[in-house]
Amino acid sequence: MREPDVLVIGGGNAALCAAIAARRRGASVALVERAPREWRGGNSKYTRNLRCVHDDAPHMTGRYSVSELAEDLHAVTGNGPDPQLTQLVIERSRDAPGFLESNGVKWQPPLNGTLQLGRTNRFFLGGGKALVNRLYATAEQLGVQVAYDHSVEAIEVDGGECTSVGVQTPDGSRTLRPRAVVAAAGGFEANLEWLSRWWGDAASNFFVRGARQNDGRVLRLLLDAGAAECGNPRGFHAIAVDVRGPRFEGGIVTRVDSVPLGIMVNRDGARFYDEGEDLWPKRYATWGRLIAEQPGQIAYSIFDAKVTRRFMATAMKPHTADSLPELAPQLGVPAASLIATVEGYNAAVRDGSYDVSRLDDCRTEGLEPPKSHWALRIDEPPFYAYPLGTGVTFTYLGVGVDESTRVKREGGGVFANVFAAGEIMAGNVLREGYLAGFGMTLGTVFGRLAGEEAARHAG
Repeated sequence: MREPDVLVIGGGNAALCAAIAARRRGASVALVERAPREWRGGNSKYTRNLRCVHDDAPHMTGRYSVSELAEDLHAVTGNGPDPQLTQLVIERSRDAPGFLESNGVKWQPPLNGTLQLGRTNRFFLGGGKALVNRLYATAEQLGVQVAYDHSVEAIEVDGGECTSVGVQTPDGSRTLRPRAVVAAAGGFEANLEWLSRWWGDAASNFFVRGARQNDGRVLRLLLDAGAAECGNPRGFHAIAVDVRGPRFEGGIVTRVDSVPLGIMVNRDGARFYDEGEDLWPKRYATWGRLIAEQPGQIAYSIFDAKVTRRFMATAMKPHTADSLPELAPQLGVPAASLIATVEGYNAAVRDGSYDVSRLDDCRTEGLEPPKSHWALRIDEPPFYAYPLGTGVTFTYLGVGVDESTRVKREGGGVFANVFAAGEIMAGNVLREGYLAGFGMTLGTVFGRLAGEEAARHAG
């Protein structure tokens, strides 16, 4: 590998956007990806779409304004994040699809069963794997040096500037001295020991939806070098996943979207939260945390024949039975408790105009917790259940950055030549909650900006 002007650490969407943007600005660029080539792409390879502001975009419906995206984001994440960076990513999300498209990415209409995303999110043709493949192809065509199985093991800093980066390669260790560095190596979601500092023994039952390489190594190196922490150490984007899936790299196919169409019970057969609180893309990431707080970190999505075709199918079939007494033993849930919960729920349902595309008026009355929307009685066999655990996607503790994506220093100031993009700096915008597709928005917007700023500095 030749000594580059800009070294990009990471191999997902944020890293690729940074590498391409820096190269298009005239800098020589090297991208080091810790994973082997066949596992390249980080969490991005498991994605499907990107959330973006638009007026009337192809393959999307209606209009999605800056103010509406800001309102949606505020509703799930509150007042904690950096307001300037939040506004920046919202406004620049409008240009994100065009940037990706100019670098080879193609689009498709929303998939059936994706629940209310057609207006707010734009879907990658072929999904995240196709996106990653196209961006790698473009990067290499532009002359970006791509190195797989390369792990960053040291980041040396002197006087507020990165002086060298130590890299372990298949052929041994090497020291690089780039003029600028972009850290885009993800969070620490695959580091269960680190998660256990904040979640205790519950972390031993977590699943990691994405890249096993995202263990926070680069984040730890930056923090040890004096980078400022930013975000919520206990916060993460975590969803309900099928516990029969793999511990790591489960991706999108272990995600279960039946939750708002039925009820959720814990291992004692009791409901514990409002399944119809809001539109699913605004609340699906709530369920990972909620399950993490339940006994044994397990829960069950219970539904009947009426809703089986209203959500995306998963890789594994649900448990099925012709009656609740027959279903309960398959789950290890007390039958009497499950039956009482379903009967109590059914009695509380108030009929309305059922419509999964909006906040409808099918609700419960006199039930705690309530089900605010999409409440249908569970009374039409066969009955179904998915066993669900906490599937962590990425973490919300990272490094602080300024509006040029320069990494902030603990105690004040910034590193002159160190930039960050994607999940490693997500805590600047996300502290809790999540909006579907917003991680790809963060990666694209801040990756592009980091690459441009790094190239400017290197020039």
